[in-house]
Amino acid sequence: MTVSIGTLIAQGITFFIFIYATMKYVWPPITKAMQERREKIADGLAAAERGKSELEAASAQVDSLIRDAREQAMEIVEQANRRAGDILGDAKSEGEKARERQLASAKAEIEQSLTRARDELRKQVAVVAVASAEKILAREIDASKHRDILDKLAAEI
Repeated sequence: MTVSIGTLIAQGITFFIFIYATMKYVWPPITKAMQERREKIADGLAAAERGKSELEAASAQVDSLIRDAREQAMEIVEQANRRAGDILGDAKSEGEKARERQLASAKAEIEQSLTRARDELRKQVAVVAVASAEKILAREIDASKHRDILDKLAAEI
């Protein structure tokens, strides 16, 4: 296999033409596509970093909102407990006042009933005394008979 110098020169020129054509027409679109791809990857990485930092910021904000909501809920529960205690205390005091009023009313009613019963008893005693006096005066005056009538009167009372 012998290769002549002319063939070698022709192959060299062809190789250089091929390299030149490749550098002139093939290489720029490939490098442009590679550069665009590099930029897209860089933009994607930057967007991922921004997304990550935004996610961290949002997560911190969510944590803050949750913490604030819990504090607010605890405050509302505490206020509700205080209000329930106040309502319970008010209800107890109102109940005590109502009990006192009912007790006073019942005492007054008992006192009135007692007074009416005493008045009725006095009336009955007066009627019995008058009736006894009529019976005593109607009979002849005799101490033993008077004692019997008085004993009967005492038994009636």
